[in-house]
Amino acid sequence: MKFADLGLLPELLRAVEDAGYTEPTPIQAQAIPVILAGRDVMGGAQTGTGKTAGFTLPMLHRIARHANTSSSPARHPVRCLILTPTRELAMQVHESVVTYGKHLPLRSVCVYGGVDIKPQTAELREGREIVVATPGRLLDHVQQKSVHFSQVEFVILDEADRMLDMGFIPDIRRILAMLPKERQSLLFSATFSEEIKKLADTMLKNPQLIEVARRNTVSETITHRMYQVDADRKRHLLLHMVNEAPTMQALVFVGTKFGTARLATWLERQGVNAVAIHGDKSQQQRTEALEAFKSGTARVMVATDVAARGLDIDDLPHVINYELPHVAEDYVHRIGRTGRAGKLGDATSLVAPEEKSRLNDIERLIKFKIEQIALPEFSTSAAVESDRRGRSGSGGHGHSHRERERHGPKASVQLPPPAAHVPKVAADGFDFHKPYEAKVSPDDTPAKATDGLPPKRPLRPVAALLGGFGKK
Repeated sequence: MKFADLGLLPELLRAVEDAGYTEPTPIQAQAIPVILAGRDVMGGAQTGTGKTAGFTLPMLHRIARHANTSSSPARHPVRCLILTPTRELAMQVHESVVTYGKHLPLRSVCVYGGVDIKPQTAELREGREIVVATPGRLLDHVQQKSVHFSQVEFVILDEADRMLDMGFIPDIRRILAMLPKERQSLLFSATFSEEIKKLADTMLKNPQLIEVARRNTVSETITHRMYQVDADRKRHLLLHMVNEAPTMQALVFVGTKFGTARLATWLERQGVNAVAIHGDKSQQQRTEALEAFKSGTARVMVATDVAARGLDIDDLPHVINYELPHVAEDYVHRIGRTGRAGKLGDATSLVAPEEKSRLNDIERLIKFKIEQIALPEFSTSAAVESDRRGRSGSGGHGHSHRERERHGPKASVQLPPPAAHVPKVAADGFDFHKPYEAKVSPDDTPAKATDGLPPKRPLRPVAALLGGFGKK
């Protein structure tokens, strides 16, 4: 089947041809005719199969009748609303809208947080038929009355399962309540949970379910492998992999923001051009990092799971799980950044002994065993031997590792020898073995002055010092 067989407008076919595509992917071939017919769709496909174009092309076809070149904002009300969970995915979807709609006089805007809201407000007030937005920032514009939904004909939720994970469903429900009842609704997601189905029941009317792959499956064009390595030696193994393939470009996933920044900094110190992308980065920093990676300036991009969705990088050959995700489904989304649209890709995981249970969960989800590659120099036993050699050959305080093994753990602690003779009674008669007792004169009378010195006060019991023994 060719794109020309789907019944799309000539302007859209020309844009598809300009982008270098001739044949639709399975999700596109099934979804586009149903959407063109005006049906609601619940679409599911493994990530990287082209579902963005699967809803962008028919949406543009349906609202093309509103296209005009007027400068009046009133002639450009919002006709289509596309909601995405992350800024990166919003930018990617908006890029597809611009690419496929470049021969149509339709206006679009991308709305997301982390940047100044004023330029977005100015664009919205100029009039935009297509709004691609993240839920939080869109509600900010609603509060400022810079966007209105009275003429919305299309609403599209992309990566709905991710919205559920990120807690956006209440915001989604608020937005849906503002939209006209008569509209066409599309819900696309890589996976479908029971919660997503409940959302679809309230959002969609008699939807057509289009699922071109089993849930939580991975592309057959991706090669999976894993290395067993101690957590503290992972960065050295990663550096080894990067240095072994000088032309390799890799997207590396780390579990935390701090770990992401630290690993990228360490790689830079080792001479590897690396950038980091995570939630604490400003939007400008994230955009610059992504552009550096796409252009090839940076060989390694270290990212948290914020980048697992929405990154569309042409011919990305390698994805490396520096740390396995806590949720097995996130493994599918991470490695979906490679092997896209039928291209070959490699997914490599560095697995520490404490991550074994996560690996088991992933293998149960994808229903096959991941090939294990042995690198003896990075194995656990190699790490122990290296540490042993390093300690025995280095200078410093205490005994060597071998001496500690031979003499036990306390051999490295030098205790002082016992004194030859410690006197039990001091010269003034004080006995060190007896508890301390205050010296109080029997009659508790002041001592007489001697040698012209004032008389000393009598020693009082501790109870007196604390306020006791008062007069009754």
